[in-house]
Amino acid sequence: MLFDYDNVLITGATSGIGEGLALGFARRGARNLFIGGRDTGRLAGVAAACEAAGAAVHQKAVDVADEAAMRAWILEADAAAPLDLVVANAGIGTTDETEPNIRRMFATNVGGVLNTVFPAIDVFSTDPGAVPRRRRQIAIVSSLTGYHGMATCPSYSASKACVKAWGAGLRGSLARQGIQVNVICPGFVRSRITDRNTCPMPFFMEADEAADVIIARLSRNIGLIAFPWPMRLAMWVVSALPERLSAWLFSRLPEKA
Repeated sequence: MLFDYDNVLITGATSGIGEGLALGFARRGARNLFIGGRDTGRLAGVAAACEAAGAAVHQKAVDVADEAAMRAWILEADAAAPLDLVVANAGIGTTDETEPNIRRMFATNVGGVLNTVFPAIDVFSTDPGAVPRRRRQIAIVSSLTGYHGMATCPSYSASKACVKAWGAGLRGSLARQGIQVNVICPGFVRSRITDRNTCPMPFFMEADEAADVIIARLSRNIGLIAFPWPMRLAMWVVSALPERLSAWLFSRLPEKA
């Protein structure tokens, strides 16, 4: 498979899919990795592992909810090494649906995606002849929970539904500019979020396994990267059911503790 990525920027790279993607791109020959996160200790550990795999790593302690900091970081990274791919991955969850927690989640899961994607669009909209790149691609990490509101995690599923729909629309509108947009909807993947789950997690995947799926499909510019397929099919079917029936089915799911 042709590997088309020299310079990649990833938010939320301190664990889970973000960490798996950083290591996956490093092992496949990416030259420069720009990785961001809030936990400086974990970020340094991921950076060391990626450097051991052969990539030059530029780490940044940054909160994706900080619009100015995100724009400055992405523009700085692109000036250092023209980006081929920007992955808006950072996200948080909560089992305590209080107003402060929900507002913080939307600031990260939705606002953080906006703060990542808008600067990426700006750098990818520059004259292709003036800035040589192998690709101009934006990946937005959503979730299979974005297919339908979940009674067990209503704010999380709502935030992921928002970025899923936005990414799907952007894919069509930005295609005219030669910018590829991909939406990633994974099921249960090992992360600090799933490590706290007490509910059943069917078709659970390790982060490196999920990263392999994502990188392969990004390379082929698959618009919606949703996996594993049995969960994708189940969520699609349930989302197509009458609301009364789907609500009843979701109400039968065990609650998270």
